[in-house]
Amino acid sequence: MKHLLAVFALSFLLFSCNNSKKEISYASKKVVDTESPHPGKTLMETNCYVCHNPTANHEDRVGPPMIAVKKHYLIEGMSKEEFTDAIQNWIANPTEDNAKMPGAIRRFGIMPKQMFPEETIRLISEYLFENDIEEPEWFEEHFNSEKGQHKGMGKGKGMHKNQAKADGEAEMTNSERGLKYALSTKAVLGKNLMGTIQKKGTIAALDFCNVKAYPLTDSMAQVNNATIKRVTDKPRNQNNQANAIELKHMEFFKNQLSNAVEIEPVVSEINDKIHVYYPIITNEMCLQCHGKPNQTMSKETLARITQLYPEDKALGYNINEIRGVWSITFDK
Repeated sequence: MKHLLAVFALSFLLFSCNNSKKEISYASKKVVDTESPHPGKTLMETNCYVCHNPTANHEDRVGPPMIAVKKHYLIEGMSKEEFTDAIQNWIANPTEDNAKMPGAIRRFGIMPKQMFPEETIRLISEYLFENDIEEPEWFEEHFNSEKGQHKGMGKGKGMHKNQAKADGEAEMTNSERGLKYALSTKAVLGKNLMGTIQKKGTIAALDFCNVKAYPLTDSMAQVNNATIKRVTDKPRNQNNQANAIELKHMEFFKNQLSNAVEIEPVVSEINDKIHVYYPIITNEMCLQCHGKPNQTMSKETLARITQLYPEDKALGYNINEIRGVWSITFDK
């Protein structure tokens, strides 16, 4: 740091079991590309949801949700090509003078410039233009209250999250509950990390992760009465080494990603405990701290990583790769 991701110099941040268990069989999750998701949807969730996730709490946001971006940039009568050009122009030149969302600039500051390939932005813009985008429960009222100040006409509907699904855990499935814990933790980490990057730069963000990432994750675990971990096969901090079960899930997610299958959380039940696993996928921002030395990483960043993490293995990634797994555990 996608989205986040982690941006995520962040999102990397262990469970083993010999007891009787009811583990979900992968046989029921065939890795077959029957109906691939739009590539722009996957790219948006991987790259944009680090900061623009619709499920993040209003107070924990790093940036406006993607539905807000769509409604401000999609002017009535605009063609898909014009919409794409407008998004490309903002990504290439994120300045206050060039912004169409001054309220977001006042609240969140200027978005750090991202070196996304034009093709990535084209596919994301195409998906935004052609599809309904999920919106937070609070968004429609917020948008309508300021509508007179907006240049955009709000073309395209959003999709409301049922409030009971968003906040009422009694109505959630185990998969939704685990994913909510992961994404809310990601939002808190992302908000703090992005603020550090914007104000102090990448090196300071490394120092933030080294000192603050674990305490913030633990605080979110206490709030949710759950165990929340970020684990990987290539740890930066050796405490984040994935165990055998988590490594198996990582391989499953890698297989899904390579086959362009839309990824869903994996859920298992063991001795009255629910375990939920969800992948951490690299985006352009991740490569600042987890990319290839002397290519996507600066010498200064690599030198600081070597100082902080002498046993670091978390290097050499490209975009859209499985970098780790959220491992969430809570009572049945």
